[in-house]
Amino acid sequence: MAAPQTRYARSGDLHIAYQTFGDGPVDLIWVPTWIWHGEHVWDEPGVARLFRRIGTFARLITFDRRGSGMSDPVPGAPTLEEQMDDVVAVLDAVGSQQAAVFAQLEAGSMASLFAATHPERTSALVLYEATPRMTSTEGYDWPLSREEREQWVEPLRSTWGSGERVLSLSQSAAGDPRLQRWAGQLERLAVSPGTAVAFYRMSSDIDVRPVLPSIQAPTLVLHRTGDSYIDIRHSRYLADHIPGARLVELPGTDTLLFSGDQNSLIEEVEEFLTGVRHAPDPERILATVMFSDIVDSTKRAAELGDRRWRELLESMEESITRELARFRGRAVKTMGDGFLATFDGPARGIRCATAIRDAAMARYGVEVRSGLHTGEVEVMGDDVGGIAVHIGARVGGIARAGEVLVSGTVKDLVVGSGIEFEDRGEQDLKGVPGNWRLWAVAA
Repeated sequence: MAAPQTRYARSGDLHIAYQTFGDGPVDLIWVPTWIWHGEHVWDEPGVARLFRRIGTFARLITFDRRGSGMSDPVPGAPTLEEQMDDVVAVLDAVGSQQAAVFAQLEAGSMASLFAATHPERTSALVLYEATPRMTSTEGYDWPLSREEREQWVEPLRSTWGSGERVLSLSQSAAGDPRLQRWAGQLERLAVSPGTAVAFYRMSSDIDVRPVLPSIQAPTLVLHRTGDSYIDIRHSRYLADHIPGARLVELPGTDTLLFSGDQNSLIEEVEEFLTGVRHAPDPERILATVMFSDIVDSTKRAAELGDRRWRELLESMEESITRELARFRGRAVKTMGDGFLATFDGPARGIRCATAIRDAAMARYGVEVRSGLHTGEVEVMGDDVGGIAVHIGARVGGIARAGEVLVSGTVKDLVVGSGIEFEDRGEQDLKGVPGNWRLWAVAA
């Protein structure tokens, strides 16, 4: 989804890039981390889906913090006071007198200070895995010590731009080459390696614990209980020291909001801000779903080594993207060495699967198998779900190396297309009622 139009607010002599999206009754200003670029983030379907959902119940206001993204660069790392001025400038630019403030990770410190300093502009405060202090001290001993944090400076500097920093916050994104490229570009567009180090060191010095009792706005604190990156004691401390704060501990392992289960988290935010919880209404359409993956990928990766295997996957993804465009397919998501796509016609889906299989063997020497099924799917943002998706996945799991395997539904719908099939007999699809007759596309 394309990013909303970027505009600029004046904060003193600086220009702060901002965007607005949605038309809900509540203004919500999103305080990003310093690893941010307001236009590039929309290229990640998980971010776009998250923002679209927020836009159903709020007017979402986003901005790039001074010194990062599309906002003016500054020497070193800006103070929290200066960054609070930027929030005021953006709210003034969009004509918002009062807004809910949403922040995650280290951005929670600035958001907490803003809420305490500007109660008249803060209708509510939402903190997701926020950290009032990042270094250990007496009575707050679970973070790393200053010396331990300093040991991460050179690794941060040397790997900056690879996506490693961003993807360390998402266990579910591990091994996804598309996300690796997106995250690497996000780091490079956000700040330079030197500025990344400056922001990192600045966060080591921040401690907003003394201001927490002064926050007057209703506050919601959220944390995923399985996250091993941000200690849940940060969130519990916030909830204990902000008057009247409500803590909600959610299942999940991902630190990043755009990965993992978004629905339960955003439902909590919506109910907190509006008093109503609405699950998104799925759009139902007829589609052909295709699951494809590389056969014996683990063995091949071991033979090639990590670097060459990653290069092969990246090159294959470019080839697959071209084939999907040629046959009007829509890439839904990648899953390590496999992917899910949908088509508006089963014949196009079959021909695309065949083209991908043939190109993979001819160009890369790898075997790809695919499974296709046509049925009604639920479309929720950029993702799809429903029993038809499960059937497609099960068909793909049964396919042999180099085989394009389809359900009887697909075969019946392409009568007259000239595509020939070989009977693979009835199969039991795990978790799907009944026996299913499957057919392999003739080579």
